[in-house]
Amino acid sequence: MEERGLASSLDAVGLTRVSRIGFADELRLGLRGTTRRVWGRRGIKVRQRLQLKYEWRYLFAAVDGQTGRVWWGWAPSMKAEALWPLVAGLQELAVLEGLVWDNAPSHRDADLTDLDLALVGLPSSSPELNPAERLFEEIRRRVEGRVYATLDDKAADVQAFLEALDADPVRVRRLSGWDWINAAIATLPAPMANAA
Repeated sequence: MEERGLASSLDAVGLTRVSRIGFADELRLGLRGTTRRVWGRRGIKVRQRLQLKYEWRYLFAAVDGQTGRVWWGWAPSMKAEALWPLVAGLQELAVLEGLVWDNAPSHRDADLTDLDLALVGLPSSSPELNPAERLFEEIRRRVEGRVYATLDDKAADVQAFLEALDADPVRVRRLSGWDWINAAIATLPAPMANAA
């Protein structure tokens, strides 16, 4: 983002320096396996098993690098109607006031943009600007290169990882509390005092 681009985008939707702001995205999780580089004994070829099933589920995750919290849910697809209950849940629980994510077509759907949640779109082709992608790197590191009996088993492993991660706010802040994001949020205006 250009100089002060995040701060001006957050300010434009009415967020303040004390607003709870999450960065979100989706991860396709399936049984179509990939291999990873692994350590092996010198002179012995490492052979990795690989699954070739076309079975998928989508993980929606939002991360707040300032508080060290993670929220997630599972969806059958990335379509707006599948994401709506997850994003609406964030609004209903009042855990976030603003959500920053990419400009995928489903993210611009009228049902999602009508929610009472400030939505900010990231520039296209810029996953390096989204701390949720860093969370997904950790999930991939945990599950790739392993063979699971079912997709439910793989999802249960990811679920256990996310629960452990959410219980460790210091680690979440280390993964996603990027200095440039914290600096941008710190430049936002203070909340207006209610005149009563």
